[in-house]
Amino acid sequence: MIWSLIFITNMVVLGIPSALLFIPWCWITGDVMPLYRATRFMLSSSCRLAGVRFRVEGLDRIPRYKACIFMSNHVSNLDPPALISIIPGRTSAFMKRSLMNLPILGTGFRQGDFIAVDRSGNPSDAQRSVAEAQRVLARNVHITTFVEGTRSPDGRMLPFKKGPFYLAMASGAPCVPVSIYGTESLMPKGSNRIRRGVAHVEFHEPIDPKAFATREELMRAVRAAISSGLPEWMRT
Repeated sequence: MIWSLIFITNMVVLGIPSALLFIPWCWITGDVMPLYRATRFMLSSSCRLAGVRFRVEGLDRIPRYKACIFMSNHVSNLDPPALISIIPGRTSAFMKRSLMNLPILGTGFRQGDFIAVDRSGNPSDAQRSVAEAQRVLARNVHITTFVEGTRSPDGRMLPFKKGPFYLAMASGAPCVPVSIYGTESLMPKGSNRIRRGVAHVEFHEPIDPKAFATREELMRAVRAAISSGLPEWMRT
């Protein structure tokens, strides 16, 4: 439990002054990058202090100077800090609408162009989220999405949600499949305890959605790429 306390303590110690300084700065100047850089440092340093190390492959495969949609499997609450810390440039992400309404944190999420989503299943809500995501990509900001929609309870891949593939087909942005494993044992679903160790993150070759006739074909290609970077037992 001590590593979890170290992680949380560092988040609080760095997070409060960063929010007090850089959220007003963003209001005044319109420049969100100081807040984003502070957030990345807070997340990466918290992981390091808690003994979590990331072994990263494939950074050279990420297109430069072009907004991408990063599509990852999801096995732990450590996955978002990992990807935000590692992905070059600035990335947005989909987030539950309730989190966007939190005091202070919600303001930071909105300034960072995070995209509110509803779990209602209403098609019009989904269309609004996709339209907002397209506007974010047009501002040359990446989008990171966990295509299973939730964390896997045991590390094995779950069925993919369709929303990210609607976005990919509509926007034409390159899809970068991402494989994450190891975090499922460092912080399993349902546990707040962090264990020290090494997790693996692999970025695969970008996939052009315009090369596919249907969302289903694109989904199969992304799933195959993510699966190729995972241990055999996680692929089913």
